[in-house]
Amino acid sequence: MKSILKFALCAVLLCFLATMPTFAAGRTYVIGMSQCNLGEPWRVQMNADIKREADKHPEIKMVFKDAQNDVLQQRAQVEEFVSAKIDLLIISPKEAQPLAEPVSKAMAAGIPVIVLDRDIIGENYTEFIGADNVKIGKAVGQWLVKNYGGKGAKVVEIMGLQTSTPGQDRHNGFVDAIKGSDLNVIFRADAKWLEPDARKEMESALARFDKIDIVYGHNDPSAHGAYLAAQAVGREKDMVFVGIDSLPQEGVAYVKQGILNATFQYPTGGDVAIVQALKIFAVRRSRRGSFSGHACSRKPMSMRVERRSSRTGSHPASPGQASGIPRAVRGIFSPSHAILDSCTRARLVARGSL
Repeated sequence: MKSILKFALCAVLLCFLATMPTFAAGRTYVIGMSQCNLGEPWRVQMNADIKREADKHPEIKMVFKDAQNDVLQQRAQVEEFVSAKIDLLIISPKEAQPLAEPVSKAMAAGIPVIVLDRDIIGENYTEFIGADNVKIGKAVGQWLVKNYGGKGAKVVEIMGLQTSTPGQDRHNGFVDAIKGSDLNVIFRADAKWLEPDARKEMESALARFDKIDIVYGHNDPSAHGAYLAAQAVGREKDMVFVGIDSLPQEGVAYVKQGILNATFQYPTGGDVAIVQALKIFAVRRSRRGSFSGHACSRKPMSMRVERRSSRTGSHPASPGQASGIPRAVRGIFSPSHAILDSCTRARLVARGSL
């Protein structure tokens, strides 16, 4: 009996090892990471997640480039990567249209490309990895309607870069969720994901409108910038502030401090990109040629992973009142709303249990 059990365990182990990527001894794979900018803490975290996962694999050498929020600079950096003949490119593009051409040139040069978080126009890349921004925007809108609807609340929307797909999707999902409610968006502005820009736009809104009840920032820095603008004129206590990202040192801290009412978690996908890169290398090695993905790959995680040819909580406590709008509803939302093939209902963690 013991011999049979040992044999079975060995068989299971061999099957497991057979599914893991194998690489030639001494072979180094150079991965270039083109980050659109490091002015957003969330993107700093993305790079950190990539590095942390890559450091687990000695066969990987990472090269990072920061485009400093400049499309032309990012295009040039991608071209530099292609000229250097790297083994794989990861890119989080600043804008969808301008980066499509250099990505296509990388593919033409036989370099697999993983597009991370922000999509590009067309489908000439190997994989796209990102959570669902329409769903996260919709989750924010649904939460606001549920908790603050029925009072004719006036809303300010501080948007992310509207030439980027996440900014467009977070707006569209939000608009769809509040349709038919009495939430009234009185001011919208593109703050390009940056806190200083968000603060300036909020200052404009404050100068124009005597009554603002809710501020929806497409990311936590935008919501925080809006809060600081309202605080400077003594109006922050009259408003509800909601953001997206939920970094521990940022959005989560703001909720704990009573600055934001809620933050919705949005995973960077950096670690997933490295996992997928290793699989691409394994496929290239097994086929002894270039990689070409065909079937959509859906993963049981809070990220969406797509191959290019397949693109086709508990209730809050009774709130207090401020200007007719409750401000005591606070929480951190899990990424469960962003899982493509699973539950899309956000889970609220009460502020007292943080």
